[in-house]
Amino acid sequence: MTHVYDGFGRRQAVTAVQAGPCTVTRVREPAKDGYRAIQVAFEPVKDAALTKPLAGQFKKAGVPTHRHLKEFRIAEGEGPAVGEQLTVALFKEHELIDVIGVSIGKGFQGGMKRWHWSGGSQTHGSTSHRRPGSIGSTTFPGRVIRGHHLPGHMGARRVTVQNIRVVKIDPEANLLLLAGSVPGADNSVIMVRKSVKKPGVIKAPRAAQQVAVEEDEAGGKKAKPAAKKK
Repeated sequence: MTHVYDGFGRRQAVTAVQAGPCTVTRVREPAKDGYRAIQVAFEPVKDAALTKPLAGQFKKAGVPTHRHLKEFRIAEGEGPAVGEQLTVALFKEHELIDVIGVSIGKGFQGGMKRWHWSGGSQTHGSTSHRRPGSIGSTTFPGRVIRGHHLPGHMGARRVTVQNIRVVKIDPEANLLLLAGSVPGADNSVIMVRKSVKKPGVIKAPRAAQQVAVEEDEAGGKKAKPAAKKK
């Protein structure tokens, strides 16, 4: 992570993501595969770093070998061809996107850290400061209900963060500067896609004065409470 300054001089925490270039290695068609999708490759490597079956896929497509392969469903219509490269040019500044990654693994954790329990009494003599407490039921159903929040393994799960704003794009370095943090540790592989819930939405920064004026105008338009009878 790093930080940049917007046009109003405000500092914005961002995450630098190397987005591509990704090479299209295969195009799936409904007539042959039953669905329409493209397979893209990322991070070039030597042939010896891959297994022979995986290296054979790149040889068949006629593209250099890469470390990672990922398939994306696409809509009907014209799409990229095999060998074409996908770059940060697919996105626009201040556009909303979704980021998918594997969260950082934190091992076995207690309930207070894993589920944000408030904890027990902190007074002298208490024996349940951070313990789960009673979790069983009485006579019925006589067991612990499935899904009950308890200590256990935390992190290392697939996480999707939606509607992250693209603060800045660096085409020369293939970098996306995304507002805030994204799932995963440093140097991990993530998936960046167009926003599902807000496609095409451009969320540019605004001056604080403009936001305050809009909030005042919105507050003045609220309906007045009905008069009460005496």
